[in-house]
Amino acid sequence: MKRNIITTSDGSKTIQIEEWNEQYHSIHGAIQEANHVFLKHGLLFYSEEILQLQNTNTSLAAQSKSANTTINILEIGFGTGLNAFLTLIASKKLKQAINYVGVEAYPVKQEEIEQLNYVQLISEQDASVFENMHRITWEKQHKIAPHFQLEKQEKFFKDISADHLFNIIYFDAFGARVQPELWTEAIFTTMYKALKDNGVLVTYSAKGSVRRAMQAVGFKVERLPGPPGKREMLRATKHSTKEAS
Repeated sequence: MKRNIITTSDGSKTIQIEEWNEQYHSIHGAIQEANHVFLKHGLLFYSEEILQLQNTNTSLAAQSKSANTTINILEIGFGTGLNAFLTLIASKKLKQAINYVGVEAYPVKQEEIEQLNYVQLISEQDASVFENMHRITWEKQHKIAPHFQLEKQEKFFKDISADHLFNIIYFDAFGARVQPELWTEAIFTTMYKALKDNGVLVTYSAKGSVRRAMQAVGFKVERLPGPPGKREMLRATKHSTKEAS
């Protein structure tokens, strides 16, 4: 399928699959969408709300240890590496240790990565880090910044076998219009199993069928204001074992 590099409304570039009329990121702004959906309502929500809630339930002696807990993130659709790059930048500002696993069935080609302008728009001083994210070997964990470890896994989403491992899932698969098999109860069962108690999954999608599939496997689902060009998005939370009992 023919793939083009296009410029989105906020000036950031993305990859378009011409045959599907589908993009890796929103045409209304690739960086804006990633910041709104995955950083604001995913990482920042979790670090500010969930970790603080957990801290209030620990003893005073254990609070400092709890506050420094590493956050484990799974990205469904590593793609261009934009979400991972923004998360890495955020980890430095938050001084938050992050283990990041990006799953991608069809890795983006290096010549496509070189045409993207995320470094210029986000952090030119981290140009070498962005390059390293795409050059490191797959299927192995790499420490690419003081607070950030990255492992890229080349596999289909249905083959993920993680159990109670992640705090946050960035669900950034191609849309249900072109790949409905990625938005089913079977896939969200895999996501639910992969999350720890109180873990959250965020996605740009707000389709009713997606929300119902999430709810059917046990998620508590919220509709939230969407990024530019979208009225709503979804955030799903996995209840703790105690809360569910």
